[in-house]
Amino acid sequence: MNSAILGTGSYVPNRVLTNADLERMVDTSDTWIVERTGIRERRLVEPGQACSDLGLEAAQRALSAAKVKACDIDLILLATCTGDAPLPSTACLLQHQLGATRAAACDISAACCGFVYALSIADAYIKTGMRHVLVVASEVMSAITDWTDRNTCVLFGDGAGAVVLGQGSEGSGILSTHLHANGRLPEMIHVPGGGSKEPASKDVLDNKRCFIKMKGNETFKIAVKSMEEAAHEAVNANSVAMTDIDVFIPHQANMRILKAVSQRLGLAQEKLMINLDKFGNTSAASIPLALDEAVHSQKVQRGQLVLLAAFGAGLTWASALVRW
Repeated sequence: MNSAILGTGSYVPNRVLTNADLERMVDTSDTWIVERTGIRERRLVEPGQACSDLGLEAAQRALSAAKVKACDIDLILLATCTGDAPLPSTACLLQHQLGATRAAACDISAACCGFVYALSIADAYIKTGMRHVLVVASEVMSAITDWTDRNTCVLFGDGAGAVVLGQGSEGSGILSTHLHANGRLPEMIHVPGGGSKEPASKDVLDNKRCFIKMKGNETFKIAVKSMEEAAHEAVNANSVAMTDIDVFIPHQANMRILKAVSQRLGLAQEKLMINLDKFGNTSAASIPLALDEAVHSQKVQRGQLVLLAAFGAGLTWASALVRW
């Protein structure tokens, strides 16, 4: 029994933060940001708008597209590293907001790989007989961004994406998923404070330990290599050629990373789905955001092979191959 994506949905806040806005906040320029990242603007939540709020909008749109009622969802998996609070899980809050009274719910924490990790878990549950699983990836990266650090604040945005999984036909749907992790290099991308190791305190706040820290140059090299390997793994596992891929949807981290990965894979530019310029790096939400846009723009069409690949904090990396 295969699982298939029955519907997609996404949501971004209305508030736009442009590179020109950032020029007034930190020592940077539009030219510097575009040349190094490819990002021109990103979306930010309004005061009081939380991870669950973004996820709710995306989930409702995915359910509508799938023609599935909330009461028919068996499981909700919410991929995020910026949940509403340490507990309860944001997935449980979302379950209540949706009225999905039959659904179990939990959060998945795998940073930028969260959506592919959650997709893999959902795929496994559908294959064991579950009817419908709602996978949501929602991030409020602005909540953990240091707006005085020009190297990181230009990168991140807020947004959410969602898919509904159900039973598919043989030879279509999610063909395979591939998950990896290496906890040896957590300092490459991390938020050191605010957890049980460094609980929230005045010292943590004063030293900005509750904001994301990243080693950009080192991360770039590992990200390109890891995403390339994960992409090849998905293709090889299904005995297809890289030239058979119709659409490649990578985690929208940085334009230089996306171009380097696609070039190494030998994929033409027109096969690459990019919306990084409009939304920035939305962590776990970036792939489902791009997927939903690709579906609605008809870049992704029935029968096509769609390759997903991600890299994120942990370190984690993952891929999935889908026959649409």
